[in-house]
Amino acid sequence: MQKLDIYQSLWGMELRSPRHPERTRDEVFSMIAGAGFDGACMDPSVDEISQCRAYAHLFGEHSLGCMVNAFPYTPDDMAPLLDFAVEMQSCMVNVISGIMPIKPEDAVKDVRRWIAEANDRHMPLLFETHRDGLLNDLYFTLQLMELIPEMRLCADLSHFVVDRELRSPIPERDQRYISTVLDRSDCFQGRVANREQVQIQINFPQHQVWVEIFKGWWKEGMRQWRGRNNDDATLVFLCELGPPPYAITDGERNELSDRWEESLQIRDWVRTIWAELESEN
Repeated sequence: MQKLDIYQSLWGMELRSPRHPERTRDEVFSMIAGAGFDGACMDPSVDEISQCRAYAHLFGEHSLGCMVNAFPYTPDDMAPLLDFAVEMQSCMVNVISGIMPIKPEDAVKDVRRWIAEANDRHMPLLFETHRDGLLNDLYFTLQLMELIPEMRLCADLSHFVVDRELRSPIPERDQRYISTVLDRSDCFQGRVANREQVQIQINFPQHQVWVEIFKGWWKEGMRQWRGRNNDDATLVFLCELGPPPYAITDGERNELSDRWEESLQIRDWVRTIWAELESEN
């Protein structure tokens, strides 16, 4: 039977508040495990690998799976990041590449090199849709997908909504483009955007139209994933609500909502969507 695992971002556990001290590592992992998440995600560049190793024992102590969002800035960066992911027994590596050529054709060599390096280590490698990264732009991404059919994606669609200032309701053309991305995606990230802001408060009345759009996209992507994967496959969904300045703050730097509670809410939405998809079979 196919399985859904929901992970929580360690970056998303940061407070970055002028009034509240940061949680300790033990507190963070206790919160994540106690809330019933299946794993946690770390976000290293090569220079941060040694720092991230300090978390290694906490994954085992709290029976949490590991995911790595990797930030390579040179072609040679991927190998040590992949080795670290293997060391951590990561379920996958999502790439947010600092290599950003203007032409999709100029990215092919590095992407194929990284895919080969990941295959050598038997590590699933996905390329994340992300601003200020290789897949900064929806149109660039669609072109690169055509050039590299074997490239798999991690869908953080919030970036494309802001990047393209997508309108509500979503035009048919743009929905086709998003569906193309979803059909190539093997992991999904939980954040809701609108056309001007990458992370909006999911319980504000004015944002409900975008909440429903994102729920629909997650359901579509998860349905497509279920249709193309084996019966014993596991889908990973990452709740990733970032701290300020991702999270909008008021004039005194107070966040406008409780990101931890919103992460739990998104987790519950995704579980409900998964159960609905199971009932379709």
